Amino acid sequence: MNEIQVVHAGTVPYAEALEWQRELAEDRIAGRLPHDVLLLLEHPPVVTLGRNSQPRHVLQPAGIDVFEVERGGDVTFHGPGQLVGYPILDLHAYKQDLHWYLRTLEQALIEALGVLGIPAERNPGFTGVWTRGKKIASIGIHVKQWVTWHGFALNVTTDLTHFDRIVPCGIQGVEMTSVERETRNGKRETLWGESVAAVLTGFEKVFGTSVIPCPDGPARQDRASLRTPAVAEPGL
Repeated sequence: MNEIQVVHAGTVPYAEALEWQRELAEDRIAGRLPHDVLLLLEHPPVVTLGRNSQPRHVLQPAGIDVFEVERGGDVTFHGPGQLVGYPILDLHAYKQDLHWYLRTLEQALIEALGVLGIPAERNPGFTGVWTRGKKIASIGIHVKQWVTWHGFALNVTTDLTHFDRIVPCGIQGVEMTSVERETRNGKRETLWGESVAAVLTGFEKVFGTSVIPCPDGPARQDRASLRTPAVAEPGL
C-alpha cells in the first residue's frame, strides 16, 4: 500500500508555501524524496490566479497580495479558517491520468464532508465540490512528470466575505459556503480538527493509501525550517 506522509504546517505565508511545494515536487521527481507528502496548512489572506484566470474576475485587489501561479483554473481566495491541502504525489504509483486525479481529489473531499454530516457532490462542468447548490471546496493542480502540486482548499471556518473580492473560480453568481455554515449544532472550536481528520479519512479511502504523520513536525520559524525531515537537502 502506498503511504502519504502528512505535514501539519500551521499558518504559512503563500509565497513560502509555494516555494516549499515546488521544491518537494522537484525532490520527488528526482528521487530525493522517497515518499508522497500531503501538506495541510492555512494561509494569511491572499488571492491566487491560475493559468485560466481573467483580470476582470479580481474585483477588489486593494489591500491583499495577489499571486499568478502555474495551477489550472481561475481565481480563488485563501485565508484563515480554510484548510489548504497540497498533495505531492507521484502518479506513477496511482494512475497517470489528470482527469482521474481531479475526480479523485473531489471524491476524497466528498467523502470527508460525508463524515462531517454534510451532503456533497460535484457540479457537472466545473471542478471542485458543492453542497446544497453552494461551493465549499476549490481545486487547482499542476503536474510535472506525473508528480503533483497545488491542490485543494476546503472552507472550514473561513470568513466568506473575502470571496466578495473575486469571482470565485470565474463562476458568475456562485455562492460560497463553509463547513461551519453547513454543520448544524457544530462547535466552532472543534471543527478544524474534525475537518482535518475527515479529509485524511477521505484520502485513505479513495486513494487506497495510508496516511502517516510527519515525525517531529518542523517548526515554522524561518524559511530553512520549511522542510520535511525526510529530505536530506533543502526540500502544501
